[in-house]
Amino acid sequence: MNKTNCLVIGAGLLGRTLAWRLVLEGHRVSLFEANGPEIPNAAAPVAAAMLAPLAESAITELNVVRMGQYSLEKWPELLKALPHPVFFQRAGTLILWHPADAGEAERFAKLLERNHALLPSLSAPQSLDAQGLSRLEPSLANRFERALFLPQEGQLDNRELLASLLWALEGQEAQGSLQLHWHRPEDPLALLALVKSGEFKAPHFHPGAPTWVIDCRGFGAKPTWTRLRGVRGEVVRLHAPEVTLSRPTRLIHPRYPIYIAPKEKGIFVIGATEIESEDTSPSSVRSTLELLSAAYSVHPGFAEGRVLEMNTQLRPTLPDNLPTIEVQEAGLMRINGLYRHGFLITPLMVDCALEWLQNQQLDLAQSVGLHVSTPT
Repeated sequence: MNKTNCLVIGAGLLGRTLAWRLVLEGHRVSLFEANGPEIPNAAAPVAAAMLAPLAESAITELNVVRMGQYSLEKWPELLKALPHPVFFQRAGTLILWHPADAGEAERFAKLLERNHALLPSLSAPQSLDAQGLSRLEPSLANRFERALFLPQEGQLDNRELLASLLWALEGQEAQGSLQLHWHRPEDPLALLALVKSGEFKAPHFHPGAPTWVIDCRGFGAKPTWTRLRGVRGEVVRLHAPEVTLSRPTRLIHPRYPIYIAPKEKGIFVIGATEIESEDTSPSSVRSTLELLSAAYSVHPGFAEGRVLEMNTQLRPTLPDNLPTIEVQEAGLMRINGLYRHGFLITPLMVDCALEWLQNQQLDLAQSVGLHVSTPT
């Protein structure tokens, strides 16, 4: 395996994970971020970080579902290698609906059954009656007549993961294999030009090794990737210690799927709207009312919860709503378009990038249907 030097631009979820993995594989890395370590403009600190490939199959293409399957099995291995523990569970996903939405629930169930038939390696959806639901989630007893259960799906704590990745990167920096550059916005083409001219100097790099510039800026790449668009999402973070839910719960809703993701210590993440807008202003009254009303309709204990945060985010999205890796020319790679599936598919995206950087191969990407464009 050839060693490389890599300039990774963007220290969100994808950039941090890729930089960390590159160093573990023996490469040398400089990581650039336009903001500080808290990455306030990134989607990752706001997300619910659900790892639910079958549930997502209702609203995305099957190749993304395959990417999610791969990544769901990969996450435990990655988390085990990090310096600090990260909350992770695979207790499945629960799908609920109110009687008025029974027709939509039936359509949703048929769609999941069809997708499971196309990808039988996914755990089959299970139909629950009121008693079955009560056994699975006692706190919801007598509240819903029917439900769907998707076994083996998972979630993790997004903020714990980002913090643990940061600690890992700082440890690598202390060992001399990585350099962190905060508050350093960089243009990938300008950076590549400096590399080619010999003006970019990094004493920790492998002497004479090829150098790659890798753009992982998400929506921040829009100035140089005009096909990108942002899809607005709004998320509420609550502290509701009186509510006991054991797993992520999705409520079928007339306008968009609403999820309730229980984290540790009574924290719940509730979202997320899907609005074709790049408006980053605070959450709207309408969306906030819908999210909180939906949570209350699932469990009345949310009424006594405390609103910790109300956040908006822009998901980086390409015209086909699918992720891509572009190798535009020797030395430049761009990874983007993860949309609402960042945590679901990041391990797959990182492994595909490594496969190309190290061996110029696309076997993994082709096996799951990830689009990778390379120079002809």
